[in-house]
Amino acid sequence: MESLLGAKPRLEGSGVLRFRYLGANEIEELAELWHTVHHQHTSTASHLEDLITSVDTDESWRRRRSQYLEWLAEPDTLAVLAERDGAGVGYAMVTIHQAQRGSWERGERVAVVQTLCVHPQARGTDVGSGLLEEIRRQVGAMGVRDLELAAVATNSDAIRFYEEEGFRPFVTTMVSRIGGVGAHD
Repeated sequence: MESLLGAKPRLEGSGVLRFRYLGANEIEELAELWHTVHHQHTSTASHLEDLITSVDTDESWRRRRSQYLEWLAEPDTLAVLAERDGAGVGYAMVTIHQAQRGSWERGERVAVVQTLCVHPQARGTDVGSGLLEEIRRQVGAMGVRDLELAAVATNSDAIRFYEEEGFRPFVTTMVSRIGGVGAHD
């Protein structure tokens, strides 16, 4: 499945933003882009170093790759690669799950953006907005009406972008070490 979305011109040159849906056999195409996600995570979450130990880039990809393959075994999971001029400039991994029942009416199912990645050199060129628009179109066609995602609490640029895209804070996740004092006990 492929769609086209016109993009604002980049200073370095422009091209049409194309979306390609990946299967499990194509997941390795995301490795280099995941490395930029891992770097962003570890550089913006230094406040957690005394509590949670980060892993190196290769181990991080090994773990995430395994998770992606599990998710892609589910029929409604979307792996969307954004390409411009034949190069991967970003991607999104989206899962669908049953909505939790409780205080809010969210429909039967909720879409979760597990990863939204835009290559650092493509930030500010509508790649992230284009990916979110494509995801909304696809999951909306599945009857899903809510989209959620998580952001590292100290990644103010990402949070600002998500708010500009219509997201609002909903649940704050807190972490604590059990039975120890820190990441290296």
